[in-house]
Order: sequence, then structure tokens, then C-alpha cells
Amino acid sequence: MFKTISMIGLGYIGLPTATLFASRQKKVIGVDVSERAVSTINQGKIHIIEPGLEALVRIAVQDGYLRATTTPEPADAFLVAVPTPFKDGHQPDLSYIESASKAIAPVLAKGNLVVLESTSPVGATEQMAAWLAEARPDLSFPHQAGEDADIQIAHCPERVLPGKVVEELVTNDRVIGGMSDKASQMAVALYKTFVEGECIVTNARAAELCKLTENSFRDVNIAFANELSMVCDELGVNVWELIALANRHPRVNILQPGAGVGGHCIAVDPWFIVSSVPEQARLIRTAREVNDHKPEWVLDKVKAAITDALADKPGNVMADIKVACLGLAFKPDIDDLRESPALAITTQIAKLGCQVLAVEPNIESLPAKLSGSNVELNPLEQALTTADVVCVLVKHRSFIESVQDISRAPLIIDAAGLVN
Repeated sequence: MFKTISMIGLGYIGLPTATLFASRQKKVIGVDVSERAVSTINQGKIHIIEPGLEALVRIAVQDGYLRATTTPEPADAFLVAVPTPFKDGHQPDLSYIESASKAIAPVLAKGNLVVLESTSPVGATEQMAAWLAEARPDLSFPHQAGEDADIQIAHCPERVLPGKVVEELVTNDRVIGGMSDKASQMAVALYKTFVEGECIVTNARAAELCKLTENSFRDVNIAFANELSMVCDELGVNVWELIALANRHPRVNILQPGAGVGGHCIAVDPWFIVSSVPEQARLIRTAREVNDHKPEWVLDKVKAAITDALADKPGNVMADIKVACLGLAFKPDIDDLRESPALAITTQIAKLGCQVLAVEPNIESLPAKLSGSNVELNPLEQALTTADVVCVLVKHRSFIESVQDISRAPLIIDAAGLVN
């Protein structure tokens, strides 16, 4: 049924998904607006960090099953995996989905399946169908012809963990919501090409809300831990010890607090629910506000530590203070800086006028927002040698291995629970 598959968007989800289809000897055409990404992939290399992926890409490209381009081409199925950020006021930004829809519309043909994989607010799949119908009035779509539509459309969100994307794309269950029964069955047949988990069928709106619900659930639980850390600080209690004690209760499992919540999913998706039903989503909104506030709270702690460090510096000159920021990624052991609270905190520290020694072992160069004369990317050992203040923002494995050296720093702000 599906001899050629087109993946629109070759990022952290699109590229692994395209590669897994190609590994099952399906012809896959990957499409991305980034010429750098396209060129890199066509060389059998990858532009992201994901364990086990590069070897699969190399083989898929060498064997002729995977090819990348900047322009959509005809295919039997189109999977759309593009960003869905939010605009001012935390309103969903569907412009990437709209652009992808208009890009593939000219090459659609009767019998095609289009699947929206991007995490989206409820109703986005229907909106995509409307954009496609507007661009191709010569074809029919599920909201017009149901089971008899020329083009079938479904929503199938990913639910994977960065660092384990390849493994979890294969083993995890998938929720598939078609705009018609035929669309759902076609999508199940498509994903069963490589998915070993169960493919559970529902409608498009339920599938959209399911992904948002999963990430909102996690966000609420993280918010409890983050709020607890601030409560403990005010009361003079070690939050890490407290959580360990509380978790000895057979029905309590409190998560670990951190510098905030980052990544393109948990830090964004709950707002899609809030934007749709603001009066009903009160707990979800509060959790987001707690987690969004945590970086500010950490920054205040860093400012206090800098004030203490200045007291020991002749002349009290801010430019003489060196702050080592350990970790820029949004979670341990990946290179993904999207919505990273660690990156946001480091950026604000740099604006204070001190010298910032950024330590992020998973990247080779600093992002544009950290470019400045007072910010340098440093190896851990070098940063620890000269830093007046050490701020632990991400619990990378390499930091855990060097915890004894880190714990010797004169002033430590530990937002990740590394030395505690």
C-alpha cells in the first residue's frame, strides 16, 4: 500500500521516524527547509544527537532507501513533523503546519494518506485538512467526503524520550486518530511497518488531546516537586532528603525538582489546553506558572551567591566575577536546547556583567543568544579551576562522574540535586 513515504520535517522526531521506515526497506523522501540538514543527511550523517541513529541513517542512505530534499515530491503517505511553538500570550502557532500543508498540497494524489505527527492543539488536524482542501479543490478530504475522500487524514503524536527515540519509536504504543475510519486503518497499516507496540485507534481530537494530557500530567507532577523545593528552602529543609523520606511511603512517588521545565513538549503542550479552555484548565495553568517561575527563583539564588563572591573581591567589580554554569540542555545527556531553563538562566547571568563559563559537553559551539564577550564555552575542569560561583543546572552523566571535584567549589547553587 505504501511504497514511498514522505517525511516533512527532519528534526528530533522526523529524522528517526523516516530512518525507521527506510530500515524496513521503504523508499523514504525526507523534506526539510534547512539545506544544512538535507546536505548532512544525504552524506549519511546526522545533524542532531541521538544514540544509535547515525548508523541507521548511514545504512539507509547507502542502500538508497532514504533521501533528503528541500522540496516535497509525490509519495503514497505524507507524515508532517514540524514545530508547533506558541506565540505571545501562549497562543498556539500553527504557521509551520500551515506552511507544510501548502508545500505538500501540489504533489498530493488520490489515495494518499496525510498524518500530522506534530503535537498540536485540539482541532489542528481538522485545520490542516481545511488548508489542504483550500489548496486542492480538485480533491476531496475527510471533512467533505468521509470514508470516500480522495485524501485520508489522521493524527498520530509521538511519545518518546530524547536519548531513547529510536528504541521507543519501535516499542511504544501509538495513539492513532483518523478523521475517518478508513484514515485510521490506513495509518495503522503504515505505522505497523516498524512499530512493535500496539496501535490504538480513536478520533483525531482525542489523539491530539491525549498527547497534551500526557505532558500536562508530567508538568503538574514536576511543578509539585519544584514548588516543594522552594518551600523547603524557605523553611530550611533539604528538599532532596525530604523527598527521599516521603517516597518511602508505599503510595508516594514525588519527582526530583530542577531548574525548571524545558524541551519542546512539556514546557509548551499544557498551554495548548489552557488556550482552548482557560476557565477549566486552572490546575494545568498553575503548574505551568510554577515551572516557568523556577528559573527566576534559581537566578535570584545565583545573584545572592555573586554578591557574596563580590565581597571577597578587591574593588567589588562585577566583571571580575566568574560564574560556571554547568549544563545548557533542557535535560541530561542530550544536545537539545529548546525551551531550556538552564539556557535561560545562563543568558540572564551573562546580562549581569560577570564572566560566564558555560559547560555543556553535548554541544560544540554556543547558541546565538549566548554570543558575547563575557561568555565562553569551557571544559568542566577548566571552569572549576577559576570559577567563583558554580551553578549546577543540568545533571549530566559527566557531571555526576566529577561530583567530588564540583563539590569543592567555593560557592555552589545546585538546582539539579547533584551535590546534595
